[in-house]
Amino acid sequence: MNWQGFRERINVRLYESKDAVLGLFQWLNLGVNLTALVVLAVYVGYAHSEATSAALFDVVKGSFAFYVLHYGIRLLYHFHPKQLLRETWGEGLIMGLLLLEGLGDLFFGGPFLGDALSRLMPGISNVSTFLIQGYLFVVIVLEWMRPGSRLPSVRLHPAVIFILSFLVLIAAGTWLLSMPEMTTIPGGMPFVDALFTSTSATCVTGLMSLDTMTQFTAKGHWVLLLLIQLGGLNFIAFGSFLALASKFGVAVKQHDVIEDFVNTDNLLGSSGTLSKVVAWCLGLEAVGALTMMALWSPDVPFASWTDRLFSSVFHSVSAFNNAGITLFTDGLAHPWVANNWLIHWVVTVLVFLGALGMVTMFDLFDFGKLRERMAQPWKTISFPSKIALYFSLGLVTLGTLAFGLLEWNGTMDGMSTFGKVTTAVFQSVTRTSGFNTVDIGSVGLPMLFVLLVLMFIGASSSSTGGGIKTSTLAIVMADVWRTVRGSDHVQIFQRTISAVLRSRAYSVLLFFLVGNAIGMFALTLTEGPLLESGNWDFFDLAFEHVSAMGTVGLSTGLTPLLSSGGKLILAAAMFVGRVGTLTVAFAVGGKTVQTHFKYPEGHTMVG
Repeated sequence: MNWQGFRERINVRLYESKDAVLGLFQWLNLGVNLTALVVLAVYVGYAHSEATSAALFDVVKGSFAFYVLHYGIRLLYHFHPKQLLRETWGEGLIMGLLLLEGLGDLFFGGPFLGDALSRLMPGISNVSTFLIQGYLFVVIVLEWMRPGSRLPSVRLHPAVIFILSFLVLIAAGTWLLSMPEMTTIPGGMPFVDALFTSTSATCVTGLMSLDTMTQFTAKGHWVLLLLIQLGGLNFIAFGSFLALASKFGVAVKQHDVIEDFVNTDNLLGSSGTLSKVVAWCLGLEAVGALTMMALWSPDVPFASWTDRLFSSVFHSVSAFNNAGITLFTDGLAHPWVANNWLIHWVVTVLVFLGALGMVTMFDLFDFGKLRERMAQPWKTISFPSKIALYFSLGLVTLGTLAFGLLEWNGTMDGMSTFGKVTTAVFQSVTRTSGFNTVDIGSVGLPMLFVLLVLMFIGASSSSTGGGIKTSTLAIVMADVWRTVRGSDHVQIFQRTISAVLRSRAYSVLLFFLVGNAIGMFALTLTEGPLLESGNWDFFDLAFEHVSAMGTVGLSTGLTPLLSSGGKLILAAAMFVGRVGTLTVAFAVGGKTVQTHFKYPEGHTMVG
């Protein structure tokens, strides 16, 4: 009997038990994933005795044995094992490394690769531990990206999945940040501050109630980095949505949610967006990190090259995702980096690209698109990309001129001309993030008002930024101009805007206005003592709330002084601003009600 015949006989014998065994391992895989993550978090977040640390690490190692076994079971039950190996070569490589490391730990007392790296990098402690933690993270990511690894047994609206993913990430971040090893605070960060910080990082806002430089440990910085990256990419929500869409299909109403994220009404066109988003994001962040690595001034006292590398990666990720969180007290206005104009320009470029939106970047810089436009010069960028690009450039120009004119002899006094231009451009571009190179609390009231308006508008669709978005601004302005001119149609860039889009734009605007109004009113109730002190006024509260709901992160210095109630209000504003007001409306709005009748039109005076 040849190998093919032998294999077919095995397949026949295994066929009856295939569904039951693979289904059981699917459930076990979920339990092992959660257990391994919890155990790893407890291992990292608390101080333990050697015996407890060894026991916890044994659980993590046991999870690796399960992953290898699960992969072997999948190979066994697959009709064509070679095909599965080709399709999952990356996962197979990791499983092979895990098997090799397990044999090394079993027979030689430690992982082969970990021991080798420890000899190559003697200045870094616990290389093996770090390697095992990295293995676990990669394995779990691969497991959850693999089709069929999740259990989507309940039909959920994509908006609900979108919201739940953020809530789970915020809850996990709150738990991690409250652990004693994450901060220098005895006993760990208070719950409200942990919730606030987790929400701010996940929603890529940047408002902080604690000083990241002095009150967070290296482990806390790592948690912030992961929350920013996952929140900025919206990796979990988008991946879950694609899995759901492929299984159940997408209704017409659900396309509104798709458009809000990927800025496209073509589901087939968005099906390959996930991998593209991840690749471009990681690529741009890597370029930004390497550039920063070379540009840090000698004034920054990095402890080692690994510290310098981590700081570069952290600020690059924070910039591209428009988070605005830095590792310096007072942000980039810290004396170590305040005059490093080249670093400021790197951050400026990363923030601007992140605020443009992924779809616009694909349209502008994708090699295929560039070749197509070179071969066919009459072709231009798409209509949504024109709105995102031109209106973003317009807002940057407006903000730069305003900051230059209003703060030339103010907060920028004493800078060189190049420094003043850099600062004006920087603060205009970073209207979508919380980065600052000057003390925002010292900025004059006229410029603060301009910044408030710019934060309210925010970034573009499909971006990591918040606000009402440039598309909403464009449609509302075009509709107002149409009303003034008395035209029959709303037109932008030789395109007619439908009534549905106009209705959606005004809905976003209204939700954002009402949301800010409610939040500001709530802050006046909770922050009465601050207002009575005379050091702060209503505009300061309004500025902080618009910054929170716009997921910007600029602050006049009020946020750390807020009460617990005030911090919870801003946390709610950050969450609503990040997931999108329309997304919340779609999630709670229920099913679309269709009627087969129409009331007579009503007429009234407007204005």
